[in-house]
Amino acid sequence: MARIGILGGTFNPPHLGHLICAQAAQTALGLDAVVFVPVGQPPHKEITGDPGHELRFELCCRATESNDRFEVSRAEIDRPGKSYTVDTLNALHLEHPQDQLTFIIGADMAASLPSWREPERLLSVASFAVGQRAGHGATPEKIAAAVAEIPGAGERMEFFKMGRIDISSSEIRDRVARGLPIRYLVPDGVCDLISEKGLYREGITR
Repeated sequence: MARIGILGGTFNPPHLGHLICAQAAQTALGLDAVVFVPVGQPPHKEITGDPGHELRFELCCRATESNDRFEVSRAEIDRPGKSYTVDTLNALHLEHPQDQLTFIIGADMAASLPSWREPERLLSVASFAVGQRAGHGATPEKIAAAVAEIPGAGERMEFFKMGRIDISSSEIRDRVARGLPIRYLVPDGVCDLISEKGLYREGITR
């Protein structure tokens, strides 16, 4: 039985903060692999400046290619309709019935778990690994209080520490649009693909 971490997101584009989070979870929790799952169609909002799910998938492949413990899944981008986490975890559970799934999430998102679709089902197919950054996000006590009404939630959550890296995908898109360099904020393969495809350049003023 393998223990597999699941890291979802728009990854528009993926950056070093995503990789640091994945590595911190993998190391702290002894995960055998971390699977990046780029979202297909978010259920609650549009993806700003979306170059398309195939390009976001390719960006994730470029971002993770140097780490043999990192993988990229098409689970959400190949499934029609809105991408709900419960559907994704159900599908991955069916693909890997003998493996233990661990969903990697930030502290603030963990505190909002009661508002997610079918939270009890989520916790039945995967445990939750909650990333804690010093001085940022909800505390374990606040998270425990927020999810207290979900049966068994406390037993299905564990916490890991990660460094605070103040990089965001929106910042990277903005830098590209303004003609500023993004190398050292994203993996080299991501930087090269953004340049090759001319991604995120709309709105440049010269």
